[in-house]
Amino acid sequence: MTFEQNPTPARSDVRPPAASAPTPPRPFRTRGMLLTVGAVAWGIDTLVFGTDRTGTTEQVLSMLTGGVFQLGLLGLLSVLSTTGALGEGGLARFFIRVEIALVLLALGSTVADGIGVSDMDQAGRAMLDAFWPLSMLGMFFIGIRIAIAGRWHGKARYWPLIAESWAPVVVPMYGLFGSTVAGVVSFVHLCVGYGVLGQIVARKQR
Repeated sequence: MTFEQNPTPARSDVRPPAASAPTPPRPFRTRGMLLTVGAVAWGIDTLVFGTDRTGTTEQVLSMLTGGVFQLGLLGLLSVLSTTGALGEGGLARFFIRVEIALVLLALGSTVADGIGVSDMDQAGRAMLDAFWPLSMLGMFFIGIRIAIAGRWHGKARYWPLIAESWAPVVVPMYGLFGSTVAGVVSFVHLCVGYGVLGQIVARKQR
């Protein structure tokens, strides 16, 4: 008895699976998401409680939400440094280092307020508290520089200026209209500004 083995003919109606396109790398996704979460969280906190904290719980919530936002700012600054968003010169790197120092000092102020050791009657503690608005004002000037340098393109070029205009927009509101109105303006500005900027950074590929 003879057995013949013939190869099974290939089916012409079956196509090999198409090669999937590689997913574009998003090296800044974590830092961008941290900025968005921090901005929205701190915005909600200022909307609900304003800036006049009367209890320990409110102070701790302010520390947590404000601290996450400030960590998001540090992440943003690291992305700006990595991508040369302000330019490649030594002066641009110097400004980023100065702003990092300001944000770190502002973070120290946030922690001091949250654990209840801040005392505005002491000159040192009052100066530390001043780094909150100073750091935000510094971010505004960085936003201007990003737009001028033009190393980021599209929305990424101009949205930092929108987001980082928080200080000149919101801070005067506290003096003119009080904590309640300023809290509403701060919430909207943070969500539209830094909240969206975080998503732009998260999607940035290089």
